Amino acid sequence: MMRSRLGFGQCGVAAWRKAVLALVLVMCTLAVGLPAQERKAKFITFDVPGAGMGSGQGTYPSTTNAGGTTAGGYLDDVNDFHGFLRYADGSFATFDAPGAGIGPGYFTIAWGINPAGTTTGGYTDAANVLHGFLRYRDGTYSTFEAPGAGRGAFEGTYAFNINPAGATSGYYFDANGTDHGFVRGRDSTITTFDVPGATSTSPADSGNGLNPAGDAVGYYTDDAGAWHGFVRAPNGVITKFDAPGAGTSPSQGTLGWAINPAGTIVGFDVDPGNVSHGFVRDHDGAITRFDVPRAGTAYGQGSYPEGIDPSGTITGIYIDGAGVNHGFLRARNGAMTTFDAPGAGASSGQGTFPLSINSAGTITGMYFDTNNVTHGFLYIP
Repeated sequence: MMRSRLGFGQCGVAAWRKAVLALVLVMCTLAVGLPAQERKAKFITFDVPGAGMGSGQGTYPSTTNAGGTTAGGYLDDVNDFHGFLRYADGSFATFDAPGAGIGPGYFTIAWGINPAGTTTGGYTDAANVLHGFLRYRDGTYSTFEAPGAGRGAFEGTYAFNINPAGATSGYYFDANGTDHGFVRGRDSTITTFDVPGATSTSPADSGNGLNPAGDAVGYYTDDAGAWHGFVRAPNGVITKFDAPGAGTSPSQGTLGWAINPAGTIVGFDVDPGNVSHGFVRDHDGAITRFDVPRAGTAYGQGSYPEGIDPSGTITGIYIDGAGVNHGFLRARNGAMTTFDAPGAGASSGQGTFPLSINSAGTITGMYFDTNNVTHGFLYIP
């Protein structure tokens, strides 16, 4: 599945299959001693040094850890993607994984980061083969391949999620271009898996899809080309699920996207009219579907949850009737807040894209400006 949601279909999708995103976070302190009602929401916007300023170029944050370090990628002025870290003090480190191809069309992208500062992601080599990597806090690396991963162009291994113990999850493309899931343990053991009956299996490519217990959330495709959600327990047991009202035609259905320490899952479903709706799945399997007010109801529009914090607060994107993207925050009781990053464009495919929320409640994401240049942001509600 290509991430055509979030306006990615309008903004462009990487030819190898998944659109690249990015993130950044900085831990900021709200005014000490002020009553809650006097606290002001705060935005911090940023650009990685060296990020291009042409259309489609710029800064793409992914996720952040509780210490305020953000991981992601940036597209430079020659359309080469590089990884970055943004630290709590606002400083940056940029990097390319060992063996990564350098030049237009190649990439190194960090997707997940754990409390210890270990980052995971993927890169393409000079032959455009995909590889997974771990980048440790001291700047050293481990690279890895899932058993069965293809060795041709745009085949191989891609890691997205990492938990506090250092386990990772992601998927790999075989020699036929089919994706399969994997979990890599802290001891470097890689276990591959497929959801029973699936034609393809994709652990969530969100940076938020593996919780501390080792539960991995994602989605799979059936024979008809429809999507269904799944969660895989550390013992290998896979539970399938579908949101009520999800469509059953190609490119419709249910996608699990993020999971918190309590095992609560968020994601979205695409209905028979190709409109997207958010959902929350409790640890006991109960699913609550929701829509953000003012979300559009036409093809490709709707609500797209992206992340959930330990308290059950959800952030994500909604696409309005004009095709513009906006942020939302949904409290555990269902109360909604919507927001836009300062400087976000207001044309179709532009706008605000929240991607993750950390345990302190800080939201990180990106926005497209009026020239379709991408910038990172932190939002402290």
